Amino acid sequence: MLAIKKGKLYTVTAGIIDEGTILIDDGKIVAIGKGISIPEGAEIIDAEGKVVTPGIIDAHAHVGIWEEGMGNEGIDVNEATNPVTPQVRALDGINPEDMGLRDAYQMGVTAIWCPPGSANIIGGEGVTMRTKGNSMDEMVMVELSGLKAAFGENPKGAYGNRKIMPSTRMGSAAVMREALLKTKHYLGKIAKAGDDESKLPDKDLGLEVIAKVLRKEIPMRIHAHRADDIMTAIRIAEEFDINITIEHGTEAHKVAGELAKRNIPVVIGPALCARSKVEVKDTSLATPAICHAAGVKFALLTDHPIIPVGYLPLAAAMAVKYGLPEDVALASITQTAAEISGVGERVGSLEVGKEADIVVWTGHPFETETKVEATIMAGAVVYRRGEGSVSCC
Repeated sequence: MLAIKKGKLYTVTAGIIDEGTILIDDGKIVAIGKGISIPEGAEIIDAEGKVVTPGIIDAHAHVGIWEEGMGNEGIDVNEATNPVTPQVRALDGINPEDMGLRDAYQMGVTAIWCPPGSANIIGGEGVTMRTKGNSMDEMVMVELSGLKAAFGENPKGAYGNRKIMPSTRMGSAAVMREALLKTKHYLGKIAKAGDDESKLPDKDLGLEVIAKVLRKEIPMRIHAHRADDIMTAIRIAEEFDINITIEHGTEAHKVAGELAKRNIPVVIGPALCARSKVEVKDTSLATPAICHAAGVKFALLTDHPIIPVGYLPLAAAMAVKYGLPEDVALASITQTAAEISGVGERVGSLEVGKEADIVVWTGHPFETETKVEATIMAGAVVYRRGEGSVSCC
């Protein structure tokens, strides 16, 4: 058993508990509150004068699949050989020894949603994973937690120069519709075959993944910066009755009402970078606050390595500076991020029954002077300040 005692507990879902104690057994939180007795023999982390939060969750980062310090040899993020590659899996391209994953857990990030990149209209399967483990099989939380898709400049740039469709936004939307329609026909053939295996179509790995979107088993998570691309994603989602999230949503503040009306979540960012291309010229640190005011469910992202994964609390702090309530900002990198990433029932808050992904901080995580004192994953202490190597980040 592990006990964290006398910490300032930011539970996320049930307020703040001063000088609280958390008991952890068999990887889960079994008790939380004030005045809790610590069983004899328990390992104790003294958090007096320190802040305790759920593990930070990055709802969109390419850690491990876009390795740092490796150059092209470590970039496996885009299978840019066909604009529709739903059958590829981020899981198969992630190196668990990427130094970015070390940075993550040493800086309090215990889980991420790691998708393929945005070169393709449909880029492949994203995986929700913890940031430390001996192998990817050990780190996986949800093997398929969203199908990555993309609109805007990236797929146009990847294929337009080759004179391959899509070279325009029109073409991008058409490619998406064709893939969804092809999958509907595929499912129709399966239904028509019934129990007669001789009439079944040949199994198509890519269409099988898109079928999960059409059956609403997983969302399609669509990279879209500009407001017009966001509205195209919404239009197609309504045409095919699928669940989507908007990834990046640089101009989500312009269509926040439309997103809120349809209960479409947005994963916002990265905001702590320059306006690197035309479609992010209207980026704003106020976008999270505007979306919150409109009633949009959202999380924040780093898009690592665009912004180092450990900077996620800083992104949240900047959102607070520009009008976002502090408790909402913390939820956007914990509980809400967990929900969007398909693990909201397991992690994201300090609650009895949840898996013990917890961070002990020297101060509030939004303060620049704050350091990680200890990182706990599934009830095991994976990092203590002063032990082992520390990231330059």
